[in-house]
Amino acid sequence: MPALRRREFITLLGGAAAGWPLVARAQQPAMPVIGYLGSQSPDVATESLLAFRQGLKEGGFIEGENVLVDYRWAENQADRLPALVADLVHRRVAVIAASGGPASEAAAKATTSIPIVFMVAEDPVRMGLVASLARPGGNLTGVNFFSAELAAKRLDLLRELVPTANRVAVLLNPAEVAIAAANLRDVETAARAMALEIQVFNARTNSEIDATFAAIARERPDAVFISSGPLFTSRRVQLAHLATHHRIPAIHGSRFYPEVGGLISYGASVPDAHRQAGVYVGRILKGAKPADLPVVQSSKFELVINHQTARLLGLTVPATLLARADEVIE
Repeated sequence: MPALRRREFITLLGGAAAGWPLVARAQQPAMPVIGYLGSQSPDVATESLLAFRQGLKEGGFIEGENVLVDYRWAENQADRLPALVADLVHRRVAVIAASGGPASEAAAKATTSIPIVFMVAEDPVRMGLVASLARPGGNLTGVNFFSAELAAKRLDLLRELVPTANRVAVLLNPAEVAIAAANLRDVETAARAMALEIQVFNARTNSEIDATFAAIARERPDAVFISSGPLFTSRRVQLAHLATHHRIPAIHGSRFYPEVGGLISYGASVPDAHRQAGVYVGRILKGAKPADLPVVQSSKFELVINHQTARLLGLTVPATLLARADEVIE
C-alpha cells in the first residue's frame, strides 16, 4: 500500500474507533422513569421514601444510577391529583407509584396502560382498584397496609388504656371520601359490639381542625378516635397538641403521632409498606405485569405508646399494655 493510502487508512480507522463509544452510548436505552404520586407533602414522607428506595434497591434499582424518579406532591389538596397524574402519563413514565388512597384513585382513572403500584390503607377491592387481592387484573397492584380495618383493635386498646371510656368522639375528613367512609363504617361496627357511644366530627382543612377540636372538647368525650388519611397525618403535631391541651386521650393509626406527642397508635408499618411497594416497582421494571402480582397485605404491625403523654393526661398505662408495645416513648 502506498504511504499516502496507508496513512489515510490509519486515520480513517482511528476516527472510526474514536466514534465507537459515542455510537454505543447512543444505542443504550435511556434510564426508566418512575412517576411517584403522593397525596401529602414530601416533608412528612421522609422515612417512607427511604423505605421505598430500599425496596427498589432490593430489586436492583438505585435512584440516579439506573432509574429515575419523578415526584409529584398534592400537598393534601386532592383536587390537584388529576393534573399531577396527567403530567406523569403525558411523560410516559414506565410505572406509577401512588401513595395514599386519593392518589391511587386518581392514577387509576388517568391510565389503563401504565402499570400502577398503589399504597393504600383501605381495602383496594372495596375501593374498586383491583378485582381481587390474589388476581388484581388490569394495570394495578400494590400494598394494602390496613388502617380502617383495624378500628376494632384500636377501640379495644383505647378501652384497655381508659377502662371508664363509654363515649368516644370520631374525627373524620369527609373530603377524603373513601378513607372517611371506611373508617366510619368500621368504627360504627366495632363500637356497637363494645357498647360504645360514638359522636362524629368533621374537619376538611387545616383551619377547621382547631375549631372542630374545640367542639369536641365542649362535648367532653372520654376519648377521641382520629381517622387515618393524608390531611390528619400531615397535621399530626397539631392534633397531638390539641388532644393534650384539652386533656382528651386520643388513639391514632400510625406511629407518626406518638413520635410527636400523640398518646397511642396501632397500625401497620407505613415505611415497610413503601419498601414492599418499591420491590413491586422493581419487579415491574424487569417485566412483571401488575395483573400477575397479588396485592401485598401488610404483616408488620406496631403498637406505640407515648408514656410521657400518658402521664401528662393523668393516665396509668397498664403493665400488660406496656409489655405488648413495640415501642414505649419516654
